[in-house]
Formats: sequence, structure tokens, C-alpha cells
Amino acid sequence: MSVTRLPPREGVIQFELRHDRRSLSPEAAARAADLLGWRRILRAVGLIGADPGRYDGAGFGNLSTRLSSGFEPPGRRAFVVTGTQTSGLEIVDASRFALVASCDYRNNRVDSRGLAEPSSEAMTHGAIYNLDAAIHTVFHAHSPEIWRLARELGLPTTDPGVAYGTPEMATEVSRQFRRGDLGRRGLMAMGGHLDGVMVFGGSPDEAGTVLLSWLARSYIA
Repeated sequence: MSVTRLPPREGVIQFELRHDRRSLSPEAAARAADLLGWRRILRAVGLIGADPGRYDGAGFGNLSTRLSSGFEPPGRRAFVVTGTQTSGLEIVDASRFALVASCDYRNNRVDSRGLAEPSSEAMTHGAIYNLDAAIHTVFHAHSPEIWRLARELGLPTTDPGVAYGTPEMATEVSRQFRRGDLGRRGLMAMGGHLDGVMVFGGSPDEAGTVLLSWLARSYIA
């Protein structure tokens, strides 16, 4: 098992990662496969990917889905998530996903396994799963259109001083949900993460539909 600590900067892991580098179980690999269609769609419309002209060339955007539909306690709602810096790859398979077994917000630690390390947004994905056991899918996308018009669209927006992938972002997500706007909208803009938005739903189809619906609204706002 490896332990990774990296300094805060765009596109990299900002938490302590305890990672067991071994293949996903058949169940986890099957859940990862559920995301592949939507990953291709979001890449096609530029909501995830990699571009030398954006974000210093770092890959952007990631997808996750719950491993179980049960009612595990917050912090231990396991999910599969795209691996860190894999967004630039056109085609991926289960080997490019990681299973996040737990998120320890107090100690800023994530426990995971897989041939790839989890996305740098894994902590935020875990925080959203903690909000409601009915949430089974989370997408993180980069949409300049939605992000810049978040206020006009009435979307909840996190504090610009809160960095992505941190315990503070987990707290901020919870605050936005308690206010009620996030639960109703299903999408929030990340004030301190250029163009970043987070969307969730009960399934990949629901999360993807919500995201594309807000993108369509941003074009006519």
C-alpha cells in the first residue's frame, strides 16, 4: 500500500491517499463500466477532457458511482471513480478507475484500491454521497458557460476561498445542501475552482441528464 501526500495545486490530489494497487473486483469493474457511455458523451461536448489551452493542460472532469445501493454510514459509502489525470484519454476501461472505500474528512485521508489512483476530486465526491443515501452517481465537469452564469441561473455556489478536494470543501457541500438549493437543483458551481461544477443523481442517466439540461439553459440565459 502506498501513501501519497502532494502540495495543493490544480489537477492533483490534495489529501493523504492510502492506496492499495490491485485490480478492482468484478463488481467494482461492472460499476465502472456503467459510466463509460456518459464519459464519452461528456468528452464529446467538452465537459471533461484535456486541452493544452485550458488549466495548464491538466485533465479536467471525473465521474463516480456508488458500489452498493445500501445504506452504509457516511464516510464509508464506497464508490468507483475515474482515475486521476485520465480525462485526457479518449477510451478507458475499468483499469483506469479506482474504488474509494472510505473518506476520513477529519484527517484529510482517502482509502482506495485499484490499478489507478482516484481522482483529485474523490473527497468531494464522497462528501456528496454522504448527503443522502439516495445519491448514487456524481459527475464533476468543467463548464465555463454554467460556471460564469451560476448566479443568473440561480445555482448554489461554493465559497471562492474553499479549494477543491479538501475537508473544507466537504463542509461547504454539506452547508449548500442544508440550505436546500443544492438538493433542488442537483448541481452546484465551485466558486474557487475555475469552471468547475458538481452534479449528482440516483443513477448515471439522471446525473447526466441534469448536467446537460443546465448546459442547455446556460446557452439561452
